[in-house]
Amino acid sequence: MSQQASLFAGLMSGTSLDGVDAVIADFATPHPRVVSSAFVPYPAELREALLALNAAGHDELRRASELSVRLATLYADATRAALESAGLGAQDITAVGCHGQTVRHQPALGYSLQLNHPALLAERCGITVVADFRNRDIAAGGQGAPLVPAFHDRILRDVAEHRVVLNVGGISNITDLAPGRSTRGFDTGPGNMLLDGWAARHLGTPYDAGGQWAAQGRVLPDLLEALLAHPFLAQVAPKSCGREEFNLDWLDTLLPESFAAVDVQTTLLELTARSIVEATMRECGLPDALLVCGGGVHNTSLRMRLAALAPSVRVASTAELGVSPDDLEALAFAWLAQCCLAGVAGNLPEVTGARGPRVLGAIYPA
Repeated sequence: MSQQASLFAGLMSGTSLDGVDAVIADFATPHPRVVSSAFVPYPAELREALLALNAAGHDELRRASELSVRLATLYADATRAALESAGLGAQDITAVGCHGQTVRHQPALGYSLQLNHPALLAERCGITVVADFRNRDIAAGGQGAPLVPAFHDRILRDVAEHRVVLNVGGISNITDLAPGRSTRGFDTGPGNMLLDGWAARHLGTPYDAGGQWAAQGRVLPDLLEALLAHPFLAQVAPKSCGREEFNLDWLDTLLPESFAAVDVQTTLLELTARSIVEATMRECGLPDALLVCGGGVHNTSLRMRLAALAPSVRVASTAELGVSPDDLEALAFAWLAQCCLAGVAGNLPEVTGARGPRVLGAIYPA
């Protein structure tokens, strides 16, 4: 395989709404190599506009269309930044896999909406774009998410060690890689979403850096009990969720009459940690290792709580295995683009609940 044919770009913008992760990946060898990466943050007003589209509002079609154009421009900027970092040009890349920005996720109603303008992205980059990865799986009766477990299976599975890969983005999801068993995966519930929203409301910052603020408070037992009673947390896999289930409006209905904001943040961190560990133990059994990736890997307080709640489990970053925790999702969508062009199924029916393997993605030629 020539270098040109083996190079793909991957773009990921998740429910945390922080920005665009871009990677250039080389798939010439069995274990893909990240050639370069880039991150383009969302301007604050774009983040607010995207967040507003997660709920019903005025003139949604126009707003969504205009935001899709803006997102394609940012996706192109991120792609060019990754190319320039590696000294590469558009002609060197086979295709870009672009997930798009999720604003609605309703698989039970037959759809999941990721804002994107892949035709414009192909024009801006001069590279073939593969997009719309979720809806073919949903059409086949699946959840359309999570989609990264198939990639985790390829690069992180071990013949002897029982590994669970934990991606903590806005939503948390896990991939169960147990020796001798088929790969499973599902969303466990909130990741950074509520933590970030509460920090933005009370600190005026996009997130609680390192979980330092949460470390200063105490858990509110009654609030934690009410949060953990959310019906999604008791559902069995396959399952996936989004801001429809977990948001600040929902949190506001459960808050006690008086509270300290820092204690709510501590309780939200405990909710994230508890929901992850309880779902892992219930659905996967006791793993040897919990390998963390996504933005939550940088939340030291969260990682400490995970380790405390599962003391016999090694809690580590995927960096331990040579895979950057910040690049993993974008890398997965570069791989899914490669699968699409090759006509290879990209979903795992055991994960999503689809009727069978399906080739995922729609192709927009350069």
